[in-house]
Amino acid sequence: MKQRTSPPAHLTPIPSAIAMNIQDTIERALKAAGLNTGSGPMRGVTETIRKALSSAGLGGGAQPSGAAPARRPPADADTIDVVAREVATPPETTAPAAKRPAAEPAPPNEPDHTVEAAETAEGQFLAGNFSAAVGTRAYKLYLPPQVAKAKAKAMPLVVMLHGCTQSADDFAAGTQMNRLADQHGFLVLYPEQAVAANASRCWNWFRAESQAREGGEAELIADMVQAVVAEQPVDARRVFVAGLSAGAAMAVILGETYPELFAAVGAHSGLPYAAAHDISSALSAMKGHSVMGRPHFPGTADDPRRQTTQAVPTIVFHGDHDRTVKLSNAEHIEQQALGAHAAHTAASQAGLRSHTEQGVAPDGRGYTRTVHSDASGQPRVEVWTLHGAGHAWSGGDAAGSYTDSAGPNASAEMLRFFLAQPRAN
Repeated sequence: MKQRTSPPAHLTPIPSAIAMNIQDTIERALKAAGLNTGSGPMRGVTETIRKALSSAGLGGGAQPSGAAPARRPPADADTIDVVAREVATPPETTAPAAKRPAAEPAPPNEPDHTVEAAETAEGQFLAGNFSAAVGTRAYKLYLPPQVAKAKAKAMPLVVMLHGCTQSADDFAAGTQMNRLADQHGFLVLYPEQAVAANASRCWNWFRAESQAREGGEAELIADMVQAVVAEQPVDARRVFVAGLSAGAAMAVILGETYPELFAAVGAHSGLPYAAAHDISSALSAMKGHSVMGRPHFPGTADDPRRQTTQAVPTIVFHGDHDRTVKLSNAEHIEQQALGAHAAHTAASQAGLRSHTEQGVAPDGRGYTRTVHSDASGQPRVEVWTLHGAGHAWSGGDAAGSYTDSAGPNASAEMLRFFLAQPRAN
């Protein structure tokens, strides 16, 4: 299968992330040579490198080891997603090498992955690599204490997809989904994008092959999830996927392309299905420029390739002051989900009933919540508009990047929505 590469450097919309990658590579090389970049003369060297990158127009590179985290870019910066600070991974949780290198993927239908465990006070956080025909990706898998105490009991699985330049550890720290897993008894899988697949670690939601069931990242993530379901005590009828920004866009794609695998979707600050097909159209869609009003694919404005057909329960969070991914994208996710549900219920004439409420989170964030429920009262589509919020995980922890502690707690609300859904067939 022909391998695809990342867009040329002049098309990459996050120059700061490129600088971050360059400096990170240099720092790792210095450390491998036994040089301490966190103090002494070598700290000055790394600072000089950072300043040189900045003066070359590649500002925003990573800070030297031991320095304060890099400042976040302005909320209206031209980015494909977010620029996140590095969150160190404990040495004992570093993922081991895959059994097959990325250049030699496992044969079709023979996924291959390796894991190793790190004990925590709450449970186990496994680090590993997964290889299949489409490629290889690292991941982290959290097993709550209930897994060891009741191995025979199948539990739900929540798949969490990070945003650009973030890591599995960063996203876990910011969303605090592992803490909720301890409380409620479910597993959490964090697939991790590779720099080789995207220089800014964005999930390639804007590529046509990633929007299809086969041949792209949707297939790779789905294969990884199916391997976890087969090997861990997971209830296959209660598998859910959620993400932030590029990860949210990928979560929406997975709900459409693998509806038999995912019982519900959570999209935070994301984009609708098939909103773009390349970098240019992705930037346009993120800015809310006629995402659904004119096609990004050739054809007419109602091109069927840009519509969803699977009535997968969906919960959406989006800040109305988000300058990275405009609020109109959340509205289009809602429209697509309602359209798919309407098509599925047309025969019975049992449409969804809607109600809207205003509220204020305990930490002061105002919100508007709209719930679309079926005839039995079961919520099928739920949308939270966060007033005054930007491009950040609502109710998140400052230990991770791009979080907004003012609430409401998106992790807890998504979990509530997921667990309330009937078990999928």
